[in-house]
Amino acid sequence: MTDVPGSDRARRRAVPAAKPPRVRMSATQRREQLILIARQIFAERGFDATSIEEVAARAKVSKPVVYEHFGGKEGLYAVVVDREVRSLLDRITTALTAGHPRELLEQAALTLLTYIEEETSGFRVLVRESPLMSATGNFSSVMNDVAHQVEHILGAEFHSRGYDPKLAELYSQALVGMVALAGRWWLEVRKPRKETVAAHLVNLAWNGLSHLESKPGPLSG
Repeated sequence: MTDVPGSDRARRRAVPAAKPPRVRMSATQRREQLILIARQIFAERGFDATSIEEVAARAKVSKPVVYEHFGGKEGLYAVVVDREVRSLLDRITTALTAGHPRELLEQAALTLLTYIEEETSGFRVLVRESPLMSATGNFSSVMNDVAHQVEHILGAEFHSRGYDPKLAELYSQALVGMVALAGRWWLEVRKPRKETVAAHLVNLAWNGLSHLESKPGPLSG
């Protein structure tokens, strides 16, 4: 039987299927979503060029929702940075398992490069300096923490070789700084392979350390 246009049967057939109900996120899920979205935007634009409006738009929520969770852009940024700091430090601490100092240096270098490779957005957030962050909330502070761990390794090595252990802090800062700057360079070029980069960094650092002069002086003056 043919449906007559405008009949009840025709209208019933024309009614589209109801859309499934939209599942609401829990407060924890929403907070996690906002952190991940903000992390990406901060990595792309930096702190100053990022707005709460854009974070809210990408999350498809209103601005008050973002403010409710973080109090503002500064609070959101602090949460993102703190998470990245803890993530990188946890990776490095977990990786330092070898007994020989040279292997430890290689593990630390490779761990940083792996973090850059796997968490590129997080690394970009860390290396972007923000005027809002104190000395405890940026990439420099992370590298200082890593340097303190390396300092203990070098201190024991210096003592065994008859060098002044008090200089271990200076050398640890130099070594970690070298790896960090090489990591920022590798972030853009991504070659050679991270294992090769780590091996060359350790080659420079270790072979230099193995032929240290106990009391170097200036070459002129």
